[in-house]
Parts: sequence; structure tokens; C-alpha cells
Amino acid sequence: SVYGTRGPMVISPPRDPNPTTVAFLDACRHAGMAELAELNVPEPDGFSLTPVNQRAGRRWSTADGYLKPAARRRNLDIRTGARVRRLAFEGGRVRGVVTEAGTVLRARREVILSAGAVGSPHLLMLSGIGDPDHLREAGVPVRAASPDVGRHLRDHLSTAVTVRCPLPVTLTGADTLANVARFLLAGRGPLTSNVGEAVAFVRSTPDLAAPDLELIYAPGPFVDHGLTPPTEHGVTIGVILLQPASEGRVSLAGDRVGVAPRIDPDYLTDASDLRRLVAGVRQAEALLADRAFAPYTAGPMAPYPGVVDDEALARAVRGSAQTLYHPVGTCRMGADEGSVTDPRLRVRGVEGLRVVDASVMPGITRGHTQAPTVAVAEKAAELIRQDARA
Repeated sequence: SVYGTRGPMVISPPRDPNPTTVAFLDACRHAGMAELAELNVPEPDGFSLTPVNQRAGRRWSTADGYLKPAARRRNLDIRTGARVRRLAFEGGRVRGVVTEAGTVLRARREVILSAGAVGSPHLLMLSGIGDPDHLREAGVPVRAASPDVGRHLRDHLSTAVTVRCPLPVTLTGADTLANVARFLLAGRGPLTSNVGEAVAFVRSTPDLAAPDLELIYAPGPFVDHGLTPPTEHGVTIGVILLQPASEGRVSLAGDRVGVAPRIDPDYLTDASDLRRLVAGVRQAEALLADRAFAPYTAGPMAPYPGVVDDEALARAVRGSAQTLYHPVGTCRMGADEGSVTDPRLRVRGVEGLRVVDASVMPGITRGHTQAPTVAVAEKAAELIRQDARA
């Protein structure tokens, strides 16, 4: 098997792919795409079932793989509900964190900030690390000038091509008592689905050196981030922009942690991003029109408008495109003095502080960010041990 079966994170093929997922794979074959044994290869140019982090049909998260086993260690104290207000300083060195309750949690060696691509820059700025003009404008005293904190926000933007399915075979209504029993007793059936059951990596134009789009297949009508329960059967191909040219920013909306930061992703501000998403929708439409999907498709489902001209499609994409939840770059790592973190993930301008999460990525990956973020954390653990020994 090419799938990883050892280590904290278990990667496996899906247990019970939906029959419409098989149609998606067949449509990719008919389109002449390369069939991949799996997606975790150096050049994932083609299509495959989606590898999943599951054990016995249940999601296996990084908390399952790393945190729960470590929770038994005597040198780890996990505190929930203790929201951090700011970093605690002694001179130019970070010595701990201050919670909203006013408790100071001190660190003997260093503080590791892992609050994500939104939370990490937010806490840095609340602690006085950021663009001096912006900090003063928000009423935060400046401790370290670092203008790039919160900038260079990039994210994978997606738009959904959703069509009705005339057969009752999709994930709509999959939570029957029989399927619940099958899931609980055997770890099998449609409730083991990760929803995005298959993937194809494609190019918006054939001259590109590597894929810049991902087509994610879901055997269900994925609308409103899945928050609205579907009332009818349908299938979805999500079109994902992997290498966006548009950049956004996370900034302060107030000087307290209880005031949410202002997140402006600036999606589609670069015209090339919209053109490439439209090109991806056209490829998704071609797959859904393939003979393999003939039994499973019966007209568009809103907000997808169906096959329309490029101008109308561009308007629809602008109106319906959504995040794929992969923000990066807001505490970017680099060798240049303008970067927020150095190559050892240490925050420039202060001592005793590192950032370890997706915010340190200097650019966005061509695939999903979960596994690269785990790799960043593994590398950070090595760096922390090295520096502790030194």
C-alpha cells in the first residue's frame, strides 16, 4: 500500500465510496486524465480517490494523533476555556501569556504561538508586534515594528458546480437508523464519507507547468458550507483555485482580544483569479456532461446557474465563491528582515517567541494545508529541541 499506516497520523483510502463517486472517476478517465495511485506524490497531476485521516471509519484528527497520547505526560498541562489576551514581556523577551481572567502563565524557555493564520497575527498585534502606524491607530503600544504581521493573507477560494441527482443514491438522507447502526457497529457505510470523496488536479490553461486548480467531488449537494441540510439529492464538483494571485490582510478592529479582528481576504482582486475559476467550472461542467454521469444528473441546483455564457458565469462565481478554510501567510517565514518569522520560526524583533502554524507559510501550497501544517509542526519540534540543547 502507498498509504501511511504508521505514525501519529493515519492515512487510508475511503472505506465505502458512493456510486456517483465511481462515475466521477470514470469521467476523469474518459477526459484523458492520469489516474494516480494516490494524491500524496511529488507531482499530483491527475485524479484519485481522496486519502483520508480515518481509523475504523472515524475521523482521526491531529488531536487524536498527537495531543491525546501526550496528555498523559507529567510535563503537559492542558487548559481549556483560558483565552489568551496578550503576550507577557520582561523587557524585549516574551515570558508567557496573560489570559482574559488576568492569569499570567509563564514559560521557562520560550512561548509557542499556534493560534492559526487569523489568531496568531491578531495576538501579535494586540501584544504590540506589527505595523507601527496600524498599532497606534488601534490604540496598542508598539513593542516591535513588523509591518508584515497580518499581511500576505492567501486562501484557497472555491465555487461549487451542483446539479440534481434523479436517483436516491447520494449522501442526502444518509443518516438513517440503518446507516447509523452500520457506522457505529462496523465503521462502514455512507456515514464514513469525508464528503469530498475524489479529487482531480487540473490546469486552467494547458501551458502551465503544474496544476493550478483542484476539482473536488462530493456525492451530495454541498451548499452554504454544508450548514443547510439538503432536501433533495444532488452532486457537487467544487472548483478550487490553488494558486491565487489576490492577497488579503488581517488587521485590528479594536485593542482587546474580545473584539474580533478584521479579516479582508481581498478575493478576486486580481483579474486572473476569476478567469481561472471560470475555466475550472468549464472543466467541471464537461465532466458532469460525460456519459458516466448520465444516470446521476438532472439540471442545475442554485446557486450554480447551469451552463451560461462566460460573463454570466463570472457574475455567478463572484456571487457564490467561498473559502476552503486554508488561510496562510500572515506571519510569513523568510530569510529577509521584513519577514515576521525567521527560518527557525522565531518572531523577529523579540526574544523567546515562535509561531508554529499555517500563518508562517510564505506562500500557499498547491494542495490542502493540513498535512503541510503538521510537517511545519514536526520541523518546529526539531528546531525547539536543537535550540534547547544549544
